Amino acid sequence: MKLFTLIKYFYVCPFLVLFYPFDVTATFDEPPYKNHSFPAVIAFGDSILDTGNNNYLSTIVKADFKPYGRDFIGGKATGRFCNGKVPSDVFLEYLGIKEAMPPYLDPNLSTEDLLTGVCFASAGSGYDPLTIELGVIISVFKTLEDQLEMFKEYIGKLKEAVGENRTAEIIANSMLIISMGTNDIAGTYYLLAPFRQLEYDIENYTSMLVSANSKFVEDLYLLGARRIGIFSLSPIGCVPLQRTIKGGLSRECVEILNEGALIYNAKLSTSILDLARKLPDSRLVYLENFSQLHDIIINHNDYGFENGDGSCCGIANIELGPLCSSFTLKVCNDTSQYVFWDSYHPTEKAYKILVKEILDKKLDEFV
Repeated sequence: MKLFTLIKYFYVCPFLVLFYPFDVTATFDEPPYKNHSFPAVIAFGDSILDTGNNNYLSTIVKADFKPYGRDFIGGKATGRFCNGKVPSDVFLEYLGIKEAMPPYLDPNLSTEDLLTGVCFASAGSGYDPLTIELGVIISVFKTLEDQLEMFKEYIGKLKEAVGENRTAEIIANSMLIISMGTNDIAGTYYLLAPFRQLEYDIENYTSMLVSANSKFVEDLYLLGARRIGIFSLSPIGCVPLQRTIKGGLSRECVEILNEGALIYNAKLSTSILDLARKLPDSRLVYLENFSQLHDIIINHNDYGFENGDGSCCGIANIELGPLCSSFTLKVCNDTSQYVFWDSYHPTEKAYKILVKEILDKKLDEFV
């Protein structure tokens, strides 16, 4: 029974993405990338991008309680696995579209929300069918197939609101972002279902995941999307939870997990190039995260952080979701000094560094 409880709390640990330095305390008279005309940003994936869809599902995988959201607009816990904004929001903010991205399952969505971007991501999602099966046992979340169906429904709502031609224009010119795969490698393959390793070596397993991503990108393209950014995995072995349970007494990064992420990333990068050649007029952009996060963890002081291997929420560096709540024994006073908010998810400050770096380097590739 104890093992089942642990699995419930640790299963949904999608992760990561990461960052380079810039002054996150700076204020802008205008959003820094407002001159780039994307009508909307639309997000798919797991808890890195989920802005609250799981609030509307029967699941334990939620973040709609304090201290989550303590630095968000109004200090409200919205279902984001963060102290504040997640990348979905920050893309919109920096592009000058709107302040935050609503979850698609919010029953109070307005037409303006639909026109400027919504989130389909759901904490707990993955590419591996077994990740989905494990999730069904202990929780409920929106799979990649579910997210695609919601996107089709969303397109139908747009057509009702603004007509078919305008809808096609919005879908073609919007920026779509995808973040997924951590639950599969760090969760299913190396933690919760070791028998998966008897069926696949890491080379074949990562190939399966990349194939699933490619199919999803092609499905989005067939629905009219053209500007699609896909996040790589970052060093998933360096998050506080993995360091605590597998990093030994000195809590080192778990290299086998990082190696799995790098194998996946190499294949993902190649697959994106292949798809870009295959799909006319597409703008498929590989959003590399591994090197940025690894550097900021190792050299966190250089980036303005005091702590690079522990979490702001919790004393054991294993707390996330239900374990990071109003009953948590410790929550740091100054979130800006931490790379990680909970044991798996970065802080808003870290996310803002990431998105600024990505847009600096990659924005022209979407145009």
